[in-house]
Amino acid sequence: MKIENYDYLGQQIDISKHFYSIGNTYYNISEMTDFNLDTMMGNIKFTRHERKGRMAFNMYTCPFEDSQSWAFPPAYSDTPSYPIRISFPAENIVRIYTSYSNLPLDDHDSLMLENNNEINSVKKEAIENGVRFTTKALEVEIKFSPFSIIIRDKDGKILTKTLNSEDGKCLLNCNPLPFSYVRTVSDLKKYAAASFSVFPNEHFYGCGESFTKLDKTGQKVVLWTKDAHGVQSQDMYKPIPFYMSSRGYGIFTHTSAPVTFDFGYNYQEAQTIFIGEEDVDLFVIAGTPKEILESYTEITGKSQVPPLWSFGLWMSRITYESESQVREVAAKLKEYEIPCDVIHLDTGWFEHDWRCDYQFSHSRFDDPEKMIQDLKGDGYHICLWQLPYFTPNNVLYKEVVENEFAVVNSDGRLPTDDAILDFSNPEAVKWYQNKLKQLLELGVSAIKVDFGEAAPLNGVFHSGKSGMLEHNLYPLRYNKAASDIIKEVTGEPVIWARSAWAGSQRYPLHWGGDAENTNMGMLASLRGGLSFGMSGFTYWSHDVGGFVQKSPEEIYKRWGFMGIFTSHMRCHGAPPKEPWCYSKEFLELFRKQLNFRYRLMPYIYAQSIKSAEKGYPMMRAMFLEFPGDKNCLELEDQYMFGDNILVAPLFEDNAKGRDVYLPSGKWMDILSKKCYEGERWHTIPAGELCGIALVKEGSVIPMVDPALSTSKIDWDTLTYHWFTVEKNKFSGIGIEYPDFRAFNLDKSAISKYKVIVEK
Repeated sequence: MKIENYDYLGQQIDISKHFYSIGNTYYNISEMTDFNLDTMMGNIKFTRHERKGRMAFNMYTCPFEDSQSWAFPPAYSDTPSYPIRISFPAENIVRIYTSYSNLPLDDHDSLMLENNNEINSVKKEAIENGVRFTTKALEVEIKFSPFSIIIRDKDGKILTKTLNSEDGKCLLNCNPLPFSYVRTVSDLKKYAAASFSVFPNEHFYGCGESFTKLDKTGQKVVLWTKDAHGVQSQDMYKPIPFYMSSRGYGIFTHTSAPVTFDFGYNYQEAQTIFIGEEDVDLFVIAGTPKEILESYTEITGKSQVPPLWSFGLWMSRITYESESQVREVAAKLKEYEIPCDVIHLDTGWFEHDWRCDYQFSHSRFDDPEKMIQDLKGDGYHICLWQLPYFTPNNVLYKEVVENEFAVVNSDGRLPTDDAILDFSNPEAVKWYQNKLKQLLELGVSAIKVDFGEAAPLNGVFHSGKSGMLEHNLYPLRYNKAASDIIKEVTGEPVIWARSAWAGSQRYPLHWGGDAENTNMGMLASLRGGLSFGMSGFTYWSHDVGGFVQKSPEEIYKRWGFMGIFTSHMRCHGAPPKEPWCYSKEFLELFRKQLNFRYRLMPYIYAQSIKSAEKGYPMMRAMFLEFPGDKNCLELEDQYMFGDNILVAPLFEDNAKGRDVYLPSGKWMDILSKKCYEGERWHTIPAGELCGIALVKEGSVIPMVDPALSTSKIDWDTLTYHWFTVEKNKFSGIGIEYPDFRAFNLDKSAISKYKVIVEK
């Protein structure tokens, strides 16, 4: 059930609803005046409208009608003007910034921006009824009247354009919605709508960890961080105000206010960005999908590279609650020869389950520091769960409230029964980081940064902002606070976070929340991960087998295969999750899957470094890797893992294989070595690991012998597997090699390692 009422605590705020209501006042863009080529600033003028009820042929509609104000004193213009500034942060980026606040434009820096640069190499020229800006990658033309911004690529193709009232071709002159803003009758607030064109056969991707269809065309996506309680609704733990188009551009909406993206949902010819504030700050980025991601992450930041051990298995359940349980799990991992690097303690390591006080239970943990050090000696790192909400019976509740570390409401009181830590308060951040520091100094390696989606809308934050602007920003502040102290103490920034906003990619890593233990839950998780990757995040994980109930063995084994080919792999959820609690056949399969992942560790880590440098995801939608292949536009149940491996998990019970689309070239099964021709569909049998993985012909995949943890990998076993249909001699070496210049490796460093030709 989806609850639409905003009066219910924590529900999504869909800004678009304000634009389809009788009673509100609408201001639609008309023209630009006073534009200065030197400063690239001008003014944009709007005309006043209302939606008027119209009865025709037994149907009631509400089109726009020109309207004069009936305000007193008569000091409010029916044609207000506001400043607008155009700038170019890079050759392929144009920034459009305006505000309807009646105040001068400011620099509008924020926690979301890592870089706020501008280039000077822009050709400026006046043209008839407008101006034109040209860079090496873009041409931006502004028409003064009617106002329009037309954005072209370097070859002159129109990528997109803003919409005005004269673009309306609908009979009632109410669609498409033009570039506009609304003033609501309920509180006189102004909300913006930035409308752009949609072209035939245009497709849209991104928006964060969105669990709906990967291609957002025809969808309305509401960006409001929320505990989604699953992965099969429109709700999102990690909305990101960024998307890209198949036409060769992306748009980043620089705001922390609630945002709604309409991708032809209300009218097919319009994409509209509804923004829950008066500022409109848009970065339009041109290029291929990868170029767009690289540029977007130049603006908002690229991910740090997590340490090697984090790429090993994270073994968990909800919850290990005693030292004896943790030691037993570590012992059984060894006994059953299951490779693993992290044991995660979820909600039960405190004296009272879920009551986060940052202290190990004294009754159930004899010596936490010794336990942690003993496990680390065996190759296991410890991760601990926590959350930033303090219930009234929490021993820390009084301290948080009395020190004014909690979010309050306009009356200066707590807006909820819980004390919600205010991460916009530097002193609250220090207090929180000191709590984590004492755990990190015990030897804890990672912190699970759970929740973070409940910053109250009616809150008054230390920053001086309301929940309207702080709610979505809360995850970013939370991610940063935890990551910074972990990096300071351990030198290795590793969080395991559920919520996020633009910029959170700087603080890896994130996982997909509480997935249902079903085939659709598995598929929706993958969709969310691929969308997240197309929103600037390199690293992402999911609860292998699903979270809510005990994982059905049939799903767990297929989900385990998808876990092999994910940046990070965690088994977590309702107990039991440990593989030895299932059948012998499952235990054997699980061991094989983990052995293969650890064999791939050199490839995984190398791709991690490469991806983070560029801002690419490790799990890549097929469109991202093959944007010119129309067959890849809507593929969402297969993906690329790094540059070279195509992964097709199984999403049906007892499936023995599935249909897989292969792009151009030749593709080799990573296990059977059977070769398939590209640019066509194939029905491919599943391998012994319970899924399908193929390697692009000509690829070199580095592997090592499996080990029980990354700390125990014998790097002398490093072998380069060359997947080829034809052998080739590498000059000067008496062993068969591919051309390692294409692989960017030093030949002298490679020569001592074995190369296997997979033919």
